[in-house]
Amino acid sequence: MINHKRHKRLLKLLNEHQHASVQELTEWLSASAATVRRDIGWLAAKNQLTRTRGGAAKLQQKKRQFTLSSETFQNNIQNRAAEKRAIARHASSMCNDGETIIINGGTTTYMMVEFLVEKQLKILTNSFLMAERLLVSSDNEIILPGGKVYREQNVILSPFDNDITQHHYAAKMFMGVYGLSLLGLMEADPLLIQAEKRLISQTDELIVLVDSSKFARRAGLILCGLNRVSCVITDTGASDGAVQALEHEGVKVVTVAPEPLEQDSGSADFESSSEFPLAANDRF
Repeated sequence: MINHKRHKRLLKLLNEHQHASVQELTEWLSASAATVRRDIGWLAAKNQLTRTRGGAAKLQQKKRQFTLSSETFQNNIQNRAAEKRAIARHASSMCNDGETIIINGGTTTYMMVEFLVEKQLKILTNSFLMAERLLVSSDNEIILPGGKVYREQNVILSPFDNDITQHHYAAKMFMGVYGLSLLGLMEADPLLIQAEKRLISQTDELIVLVDSSKFARRAGLILCGLNRVSCVITDTGASDGAVQALEHEGVKVVTVAPEPLEQDSGSADFESSSEFPLAANDRF
């Protein structure tokens, strides 16, 4: 058997059996033990299999890595769901039929879908999951930017400045962020910063949706200052100090009481926490 065909056959056998001894491979390949050992050594050097004591094993693939460093949508959707649902409901009540709005991808903003079904809006969003849900359940007009789909984070992002967002203006933009402080809105990933800055530049009124845990979170990147923020919608777990600090900076703050998801009503998983260490004059 020609070398490359034998190598291909050897790898196929390991894929089927996960591992094999030299003796087994000599029988399956009808080759000598010396030939099999040379093949194992050559393929191991090419990082196509793992050499073991007395044989070889299928190369274990490394866990797939994603470009974005932010937490996954699936991991976050159940976290503080009661708070997020109440925030999303209030945010949706601020939308008037006929308006053009922008909604960025995120778990809190995604929960607006339920309350936007009966609206008549033009919605630009970089959340493909939100777009899909609204397309099948509502009469809203949906606009998506071009770019790469990041499945784990449920967003569409373009690395280019001249994407479709530059041609759309919105009266309001609703967005969630990684964290919030007196320095401004914080994100953990440069690619998100780039995309969201473009969206922010296309709207007059920036409305930020954050559950109270976001006041204690820090990230290495600042998306924009508080002077760009019109309103923050959060839950009643936010400390008085955090609320007063935002209002001192000229930001309107709306606090809403948590409400459980209908299918999870009363679940202990959605209990809110009001333990925030900020005093009235503390920075957050």
